[in-house]
Amino acid sequence: MKLQQGQVWKQGDGYLRIVHLERLEVQYKAIENLLTGQGSHHHVSKKDFCRLLKGATLLTQAEVRKTWGDSALPDSSVS
Repeated sequence: MKLQQGQVWKQGDGYLRIVHLERLEVQYKAIENLLTGQGSHHHVSKKDFCRLLKGATLLTQAEVRKTWGDSALPDSSVS
């Protein structure tokens, strides 16, 4: 799996989003709830980040958009 900036990984009850990716370092944000986006920023080596991802699931952009979009969009049934 190739790491890319903007990827969102589900790990247990939380999420990890890659904010900035360099050759040897990763800056990521640990998020508890994708809807609020509140979380803490972390800066680790790429090796340590890959260790964090063991057992984690990569979310597709469609899954992320659906999670954010379903709550962010106004209810279309209300006129």
